[in-house]
Amino acid sequence: MAGLNIPGVTDQYNTNDTVEKLMKIERVPLTREQNQLENLKTEKNAWRDINSRLTSLRDNTKTLYSFENPFNSKLTSSTEEYAITAEANRSASLQSFKVDVLQAASSDRFLTDELENDFKVPQGTYTYKVGEKQITFNWKGGTLKDFSTAINKRGNNIIKSSIIGASAGKKSLLIEAVPTGKENRLIFEDDAKTFAFDSGMVDKIKSETQTFANSQNEILPVNKIEYDEPPYMPVLSLINTKYNEENESVTVDPRGAYQVKVPEKILRDTALHLQFTVTKKETEDITPAINQTLIQPELPDAGTAEFGGIVISNNESDTNLNLPKEPPAPLEPVLTDSILYAVMEDGTEKEIPYTPAAEEDKPAQIDVKLADYPGIKAIAVRNLNTGTSFEISDITALDPVKDLGYGPKHPVSTADDAIIKYEGITITRSSNKIDDVVPEITLNVHDKTEKTATIAVKPDVDSSKTAIIDFVGKYNQAVAELNILSQNKPEIIEELDYLTNDEREAEQKKLGLFQSDFSLTSIKSNMASTIAARYMFSDSAEITMLSQLGIATNASGYSGGYSQSKLRGYLEIDEKKLDDALANHLDDIKMLFGYDSDGDLIVDSGIAYKLDKQISAYTQTGGILAMKTSTLDSKIKSSETRISKLEAQMDKKEAELRNKYSQMEGSLNSLEAQQNTISNFVKQNQNQNK
Repeated sequence: MAGLNIPGVTDQYNTNDTVEKLMKIERVPLTREQNQLENLKTEKNAWRDINSRLTSLRDNTKTLYSFENPFNSKLTSSTEEYAITAEANRSASLQSFKVDVLQAASSDRFLTDELENDFKVPQGTYTYKVGEKQITFNWKGGTLKDFSTAINKRGNNIIKSSIIGASAGKKSLLIEAVPTGKENRLIFEDDAKTFAFDSGMVDKIKSETQTFANSQNEILPVNKIEYDEPPYMPVLSLINTKYNEENESVTVDPRGAYQVKVPEKILRDTALHLQFTVTKKETEDITPAINQTLIQPELPDAGTAEFGGIVISNNESDTNLNLPKEPPAPLEPVLTDSILYAVMEDGTEKEIPYTPAAEEDKPAQIDVKLADYPGIKAIAVRNLNTGTSFEISDITALDPVKDLGYGPKHPVSTADDAIIKYEGITITRSSNKIDDVVPEITLNVHDKTEKTATIAVKPDVDSSKTAIIDFVGKYNQAVAELNILSQNKPEIIEELDYLTNDEREAEQKKLGLFQSDFSLTSIKSNMASTIAARYMFSDSAEITMLSQLGIATNASGYSGGYSQSKLRGYLEIDEKKLDDALANHLDDIKMLFGYDSDGDLIVDSGIAYKLDKQISAYTQTGGILAMKTSTLDSKIKSSETRISKLEAQMDKKEAELRNKYSQMEGSLNSLEAQQNTISNFVKQNQNQNK
C-alpha cells in the first residue's frame, strides 16, 4: 500500500532522535536537581554513620563508669569445686575463707515397690504437701505413666515424678519433692496417702509425740495484768476453769483464765510444734446478773409524828451501805477472740493468733511453732468474754516433719538440711544455695567435702581488659569516621586495613564530604583532649592518665621517623603495660574512667564520664547531629517536590514535541505520496504517447 504512513511509527525523518536531543536540553534543570538530591541523601547517610559510630562509643563509655562497670566484677574459685562453689556479687569484698561441707541439703524421694506394667492407679483425690505448699487434683484412674504425667503437669515446682524400669515387665514410680530441707518433707494426704501405702511407697512408723496439760495439777493461775475495764467487771480467775478428764480438755468459762508450763525437754527442741484444739461455745451472758447487783436500793421515808397539832419529822437513816452517790453505768457484754498467749521468760505475753472454726461448736486447730516464739515458757488462756466459754484440748508436742506416722519404704533420699562449717561455725540451711552467710556471696553446696575448701574472691581482670580494649576499638572507629568525613586524603582509607572491599568503596564516596564543617573537627579535638588529660582523683593515686595504662597515640614508643598515620588520633595499646596496670592498680583504673569529685556519691569526672557528656551533645535527641539530619530532611523533601514538578513538566514537554513532530512527519509523508502519484501519472502519459 504505497503512500500509507503512520506518523511516529516509521520514523522516516529521525524525529525520535530529534525529540530526545531536544528533551536532553530541557532535562538539564531536572538532572541538576536529581544530582543535588543524591548529594543530600549521601550527606544524610554520612551524618547517620558518624552518629552511629559516636553512639556506639558513648554506649561503651557508659559501661566503664556506671554501676555495672567491669572493674567491679568478681571471680570466685574453690579448692573443692566438686563439693562447694561460690558466686560473688559486684559489691563483694576481695577475700578468701574456709568452708567444710558436712552434708548437702536433700529432698524426699519416694519409690514404690516393683509394679506390673499394667498396674492401674485408682481414681480419687490426690493431695501432696511439701512444706507450706500443696497440690491437689482429682484423678480418674489410669496407668502409672499417665499418673506420672498428671503429677508433672500440676507439680508447679513442688513435686515431680518419673517412671523407672525396675526389671523385666515391671516398673516403679518415683515421686520427689523439688525443694530441699527438713521443713520440706513430702507429705501424702487423701487418696495419695492410701496409694502410697498400697504401692509400697511408705510403711507405718512409731509416733514420737509428747502430750502435756492433761491434768488439773498442770492448770496454773495466770500472771496478773491490769485491763482497761469497769471496776465491777469480775477479774480473770482460775476458779472459772476446770480440767475434764473424760474429754481430756480444760473448760474455760466466762472470765476464766489459766496457764500451763511447757516442759523443758520440749523447749530444748525448737523444731517442735505445739498442737491443740480450741472449741468455742456460746453460754448465758453474765453481764445482766452483774448489772442487777449494781442497782441502788430504795430506802423508806423516815416518816413524821404528830401530837397536839405539832408535827415532828424523823431524822434520815444514817445506815452506811457504802453506795456510790451515782449508780454505775451498766456493764456491756464482752466478745473477743483474743484468748491465747505465749508467756515469755520475762513475764511478758505475746498473742497467739486464733480463728474460731467456721461451724459452731467445732474445734479449731492451733499450731504453735516454738521457733516463732523464742523464749516461750508457758501457754496462757485468758477468756475476757462474758457470754462465751472455750474448751481447750490437751497439748501435743511433735515435729510435723518427722511425726507423720509413716516413712519411706524405699527411700532414694530423705529431706535434710545442708550443714556447713564457715570459719569453724556450724551453719544449717534448708537449701544448697546459701546467700546469707558471707556478705554479697552465694555458696552453692554440691557434696560433702573430704577436706576443708578454700573459697577465694578475686577481681575479674579479664573482663576489665576486654572492656578497655573494646573501648579503644570503638574510639578508633569513631576517629576514623571523623577523619574520612573531614579530610580529602585517600590514604586515610588505605590505612584502615580492617575494611572490606565494599566498605572501602562506600567510605570513598564520603571522603572529605564535610571538610568545611567545624563541628567534626571540634568533637575530635575535644575527645583527644579528654583522652590525654590527667585525672587527680586521689593524692595517693598512681594511675592518673590513660597513657600510664599503655594506651596512647604512640603507645609502642616507635620513633623510627615521621609517620602521618600517627598524627590522625588513633589509640594504640601496649598490652604488656596494660596487663601490669590491671594486675596492680585496678582500683585506680576504675577511678580513672569515672569518679566522684565532690563527695555526693555521683560520678562527675573521669575519661569515660567526660567522653559520654561530650558525645551526648552530638548524639542525643535534638543534638547537633539530629539538627543536621533534620535540616537535610527538609532539603530532601523540597528537592523531591521540585523533581516531581520538573518531571511532570518534562512529560508534558515531551508529549508536545512528539505530537508536533508526528504531525510534521505525517504532512511530509503525504506530500511525498502526492509527488509519487504525479510522477507515476507523467510516466504513464509518456508511455502512451510513444
